[in-house]
Amino acid sequence: MADHLVLDAFALLAYLQEEPGHQRVRSLLEDAASERVSLSMCTVNLGEVLYWLERRRGAAAAQTLAANMRDMPIGLVDADLDLTVGAARVKAALPVSLADAYAAALAQRLGAAVLTGDPDFRRLEGTVAVEWLTAD
Repeated sequence: MADHLVLDAFALLAYLQEEPGHQRVRSLLEDAASERVSLSMCTVNLGEVLYWLERRRGAAAAQTLAANMRDMPIGLVDADLDLTVGAARVKAALPVSLADAYAAALAQRLGAAVLTGDPDFRRLEGTVAVEWLTAD
């Protein structure tokens, strides 16, 4: 397992909804709180989670998560110009979503692996390290 992981929307949603892989994310959050691993997430990917929550559970659920993110051991990284250029390069080279390109670009910047269960990341293997969530 990598000592620094970038979470994509899939990983955080799996945790929030107790879907397959949620126990792994929970364990990693505990490890990050104890500083045994570093977790990061691009704000673009957090935006994916927030819009998903708002559509399915309402604005209050999204606002609660946004407020709670400040207390979670996940380093949020804003999409600055350099990260945007990196994401654009990934997207130009591979048929992936822009949000997935941001997660990949952040992992490249940090020398980290992306933690996901999203099959679209198979296209990114070789471009960035990918750690797959497994069924609990």
